[in-house]
Amino acid sequence: MFHRFHFVLAVLACSGAATVGLAQDNSGGDHVIVLTDTETNTRTENFRITSKDFADVSPQNSPAWLVEKTTLHGGKQEGCELVTIDNGVLEIVVVPTRGMSVLRVTKKANSNEPDSTAMRFGWDSPVKEVVHPQYINLESRGGLGWLEGFNEWMVRCGLEYAGHPGKDVFTNNVGDKVEMDLTLHGKIGNIPASKVTVTVDREAPHRIRLQGIVNERMFYGPKLELITEISTVPGESTLRITDTLVNHGADEQEFQLIYHTNFGTPLLEKNARTVVAAEKIEPMNDNAAKSIDHFASYQAPTKGFIEEVYLVYPIADASGRTQAMLVNAAGDQAASIAWNTSQLPYLTIWKNTAAEADGYVTGIEPGTGFPFNRNIERHFGRVPKLAPGQSRRFELDYGFHSGAEAVNKLEAEIRTLQTAPGVLEEKSPTLPSP
Repeated sequence: MFHRFHFVLAVLACSGAATVGLAQDNSGGDHVIVLTDTETNTRTENFRITSKDFADVSPQNSPAWLVEKTTLHGGKQEGCELVTIDNGVLEIVVVPTRGMSVLRVTKKANSNEPDSTAMRFGWDSPVKEVVHPQYINLESRGGLGWLEGFNEWMVRCGLEYAGHPGKDVFTNNVGDKVEMDLTLHGKIGNIPASKVTVTVDREAPHRIRLQGIVNERMFYGPKLELITEISTVPGESTLRITDTLVNHGADEQEFQLIYHTNFGTPLLEKNARTVVAAEKIEPMNDNAAKSIDHFASYQAPTKGFIEEVYLVYPIADASGRTQAMLVNAAGDQAASIAWNTSQLPYLTIWKNTAAEADGYVTGIEPGTGFPFNRNIERHFGRVPKLAPGQSRRFELDYGFHSGAEAVNKLEAEIRTLQTAPGVLEEKSPTLPSP
């Protein structure tokens, strides 16, 4: 599924470092670097390239950029690999060891952008290290072990299942329907990538692409492959996630996928707010129902706060595209997510404005469904299936916006989708009996 191997870069490892040697095959293709490949037993521990290494795709007037790989050591982060993409405006840190999750995004001050200031997009989790999956017990604390490593800006939930822990059924190896325990948010965020490559497009605008393959497969179980791509254009304050999910099994396979995107300070603060166009918004439970009228606004860090979760049915334009954004209190800094509702029909807003020491954070989460346990989602018809050999594509565009003018313009775009008042449900949905 990687289509840019016409221009080969040889990686020469020496004492844990790596340098780049170019070997052109005269095909005029893009630049590709293999960082990890289980098929060829390839792995570079530390690696760095910059725009200076690629004069043909880095004109003199273009922003300087770099891609760097490091390997972490000590504590529970021992062996975790990070890949940092710095496009001159954004610094994007990806964790191939944790399912190609994005650890954080930092927007630099940009002299070409009015009112631009530096801004960290991410959050301060009580989990301080980038925890290697080998130290995660997904079944601990009643299936909440996923939280032992949860500190990413964007982590995918899935693939066989996502959402709350609890009981569900599956067909075992002798064909019987038996009960199984599902753990919180599935396994994909704790599976290391089997293949990781960096591509630099030869054609303008010379997009930098970090691609990975993550497999969630087992005998008598799912045979799912996630082909991921996190990309950005030098000098732009946007990034794109393009994923392809493939069923390699001989039978139809259920799947779930939620893009759990998390924001803390400084963007999240008292009187920050979410902007979204929605046909309907429901509270996930009775606790959230108490505050449904204030679902879009946030409070300061509050000791003892109990999370509030809201289920959003977004409105899209004629092409199926919709957007959501989180805006700070002053209205001059924002982050946005744009996606197609034919791929991801639902949006979850998770509000956890707890004390800072406990994790002051909100999640803006497009998905194939909501984060109920899979057996509940199946009841509501929100568990899609892949036929044998079938694939499904998901694409999300993230933007990071500075200045009141830019923020107001984006908010106006979103509000134009709301051509009729949305429905705020006062009660949580009625769930099926266990």
